[in-house]
Amino acid sequence: MIGITRKYGLFFLLCLTGFATFFCAYLRIPVLPLFAASLGSGPAEVGMINGAFMFTTGVLSVPAGLLADRIGTRIPAIGGILATAVSSLLVTQCVSPGQMAAAYVLFGAGLACFAPSMLSQVADAMPPERLGQAYGWYTTGIYLAMTLGPATGGLLGKTVGLRQVFALSGIILLLIAAFALVLLPRPPARRKSDFRAIITASIEMLAMRTLLACLLATIGISVGFGTYLSFLPLYASGKGIDAAGAGLIFAAYGLTNVVTRIPVGIASDRTDRRGIVAAGLFLFAAGLFATALSDRTGSLAACAVLLGSGMALTFTALGALIAESVQPRQRGLAMGMFNSCIYLGLMAGSTILGAFIGKMGYPAGFAAGASVALVTLGLFRWLVRTRGTSPPTGETSW
Repeated sequence: MIGITRKYGLFFLLCLTGFATFFCAYLRIPVLPLFAASLGSGPAEVGMINGAFMFTTGVLSVPAGLLADRIGTRIPAIGGILATAVSSLLVTQCVSPGQMAAAYVLFGAGLACFAPSMLSQVADAMPPERLGQAYGWYTTGIYLAMTLGPATGGLLGKTVGLRQVFALSGIILLLIAAFALVLLPRPPARRKSDFRAIITASIEMLAMRTLLACLLATIGISVGFGTYLSFLPLYASGKGIDAAGAGLIFAAYGLTNVVTRIPVGIASDRTDRRGIVAAGLFLFAAGLFATALSDRTGSLAACAVLLGSGMALTFTALGALIAESVQPRQRGLAMGMFNSCIYLGLMAGSTILGAFIGKMGYPAGFAAGASVALVTLGLFRWLVRTRGTSPPTGETSW
């Protein structure tokens, strides 16, 4: 009984750490463009700052995952919180958009270290038969933080000042890092291994059909969501929907995404997770296609509910499916790949499909994003059609 209590206590601590870190990091979301504009930034410069963050997170997540497998997940997680804190404090000293972009490179590096390490620890802290519930609860906390953080940051930016929001974010993150340093347990001693053997085994992971299918599904839905997230406000504005209406649409998406994850996690422990991923991709694609055909607040909010449901189904099941498809000692790298696919997919949706939208219009862009999700749905189903979801039992050589 004591062991079970300690195990669930660690899981609760991981959820609390994830929530607090993302809440403080996302305090900055609504004040970033305003503060950048006060330094002379235009839309292109704001895009450069966000692009620096997304690109860095996408590129560094894989080596950060390798590092977590090599030295344990505790140090990368705490180091990621510290890097995120320092990036916030550096922004308070910035006097140009270029300096802000450099600070956001550090933010991207911090998130690249933090996210895969935490996802790996969540899997280690729960029994295999409850992986779906574990990722349901953990990601619910993360997305709740992503919802409450910007709302709180916007209020603070109005009341205490834009620069002060970055300072507050950095100070609280330093405190979170200190608590994590004290409370997160040290990982068990790991068998030393040749780095070349680790790289070889890591490349071989891409031959795992289930893992490859999950990564392709992650890219597909992230490309579509990157398009939606970047261009829905402009699309809505062109249809005569004001900022309050756009906020209502995003609220419909966010609320659905948050409240659906725990039930999805429970369901994914009782049924085939591959079917849940496929259903999520289909719902997401349907919602994005419908968005291209909608022009009123109510109909767009209904589309957002479909999108939120699709995101919750897909990502909750994907996290558990990836965790069980690889050896525990490879989970850091696998979650790094997962995180990398998310951010590089978001960036591709914003940039590549953004250029497509510039030529073909918003409805065509949303339809293209939905088509990418459907293509990856087909690839996912093909790759996992003969593969089970039971955890691997063989040991790697490293």
